[in-house]
Amino acid sequence: MIPVLLLLFLTGCSRSNEGLPVTPPATYPLTREYIGFGVVNVSFTHLLSEPGGVSKGYLRRGTVVRIIERRIDRQSQESWVLTEENDRSGAAQQGWLQETALDIYDNESKANTASKVFIQ
Repeated sequence: MIPVLLLLFLTGCSRSNEGLPVTPPATYPLTREYIGFGVVNVSFTHLLSEPGGVSKGYLRRGTVVRIIERRIDRQSQESWVLTEENDRSGAAQQGWLQETALDIYDNESKANTASKVFIQ
């Protein structure tokens, strides 16, 4: 019995699937324009033009930002996130923050709730 199972296993593994078409999933897994939302968890942090770059301004504790991209610096092993935040005039401002300066949430509602705790 064991030799028969072994034979079936080996013949099943040797077949080539090169002729079979690859069907993509019905919905692409990365359909959102953002990764998540972050809440600044330090007193203030500089919003940088690039990871480790020049300051474009700063954000205060409790500020909610949309996270667009995540990058890890190979040399320093620091994790950076590209964020977008609407300023007082409603204009979107993008910049880089160290990931440790944020608490990250999967939706804006959770981030806004957490932000209220920081602002009190």
